[in-house]
Amino acid sequence: MLKLLLLIPVAAVVWKLYKLTRDPHNAPLRSVTLCLLSAVLSYPLAMPGGASGIDAVAGHGTAKLIQNVLLLLTVYFLMCFYLYSADGHAARRRARREAVVVALVAVSIIVAAESVPNEVFAGSFSTADMTIPQIAFFYGGAGLYLMYALGVAGWWTRQYARMSRRPHATGLWMAAIGLTAMAVACAVRAVFVAIRWTGGTVPQPLMAGVAFLLVVSILLFVAGVTYAGARARITSLKLWLRHRRDHRRLTPLWQLLSEAYPENVLRPASAALRDQWRARGVHRRYHRRIVECRDGLVDISPYLVDKAEDTEVLELDPAELAERLRQAVTTIGKGALSPRQAVPLAMPQGDDRDADVRQLIAVSDALRMSA
Repeated sequence: MLKLLLLIPVAAVVWKLYKLTRDPHNAPLRSVTLCLLSAVLSYPLAMPGGASGIDAVAGHGTAKLIQNVLLLLTVYFLMCFYLYSADGHAARRRARREAVVVALVAVSIIVAAESVPNEVFAGSFSTADMTIPQIAFFYGGAGLYLMYALGVAGWWTRQYARMSRRPHATGLWMAAIGLTAMAVACAVRAVFVAIRWTGGTVPQPLMAGVAFLLVVSILLFVAGVTYAGARARITSLKLWLRHRRDHRRLTPLWQLLSEAYPENVLRPASAALRDQWRARGVHRRYHRRIVECRDGLVDISPYLVDKAEDTEVLELDPAELAERLRQAVTTIGKGALSPRQAVPLAMPQGDDRDADVRQLIAVSDALRMSA
């Protein structure tokens, strides 16, 4: 289950890196990408297997130290994202000031970690000896900075969420809740450090609950950051699937009309196999097929009107229209000339493009059924 949950931030990083390659000079996008990348890189170091592997090579506590530095970078780049998004020209200067702060915190916890034997870091946060001042400062200093940065970022996110509309507002509220929950978790852990530094004890279930809250809040934040983009991708995928399905459903009608009027078939922009799966290629072939079907219906419409009928619009149900279309193609194949002018047929019930397509699909399905 945990591996499946990790796919969410990994997918988010891949998507942001792709967007960054298309717009490398976008400072807010670069900041949020580095934020997500730092968060994802810190995840393996929090896992028992990843931490033990690095500790075996570089000594106990190395994985924990790197993980905390990556978390500091995560919240720093998150603050940079908001700075570049809101402050404009002053963002670069404020980002440098924040960089000095996070650098001081990172150097301080590194010095604290290096000033004690490696064996002291053998345990986790719940088992570390907080009565040692360096250990208490290591966890407490990093936790307080995380609380500050996450709290500020959560406040900014709520402000943006109030000014935004759905679906962006939904994603921002998810991110704001995740950031606030992370700040609360960091504040509670700082209280735990203070209690244990003075010689007190904290129940293990309580510490486990706060750790679980921290993990869930990180995932919620990542999901919120990517919510709007993911929803847009899902909507695009649904449209792609519908156009591909409707393109296939129009095949019987298109084949019949292209047999009678091959000159109506537009030359494809690309015959490459990959173009049949690309979104642009699918949409282009879908709209081209609609145009070809409509052109064919206009050309063949004079052959569908009986001599006794005198109407401006030929209103037939799809089954009867399909039968007349087959008869008309046979008549055209024998070389018969058009008996009269074109008349409208298979007219849509509404003014939108979808209503037109539904009428064409109904006729095409009738042709398939009759075949």
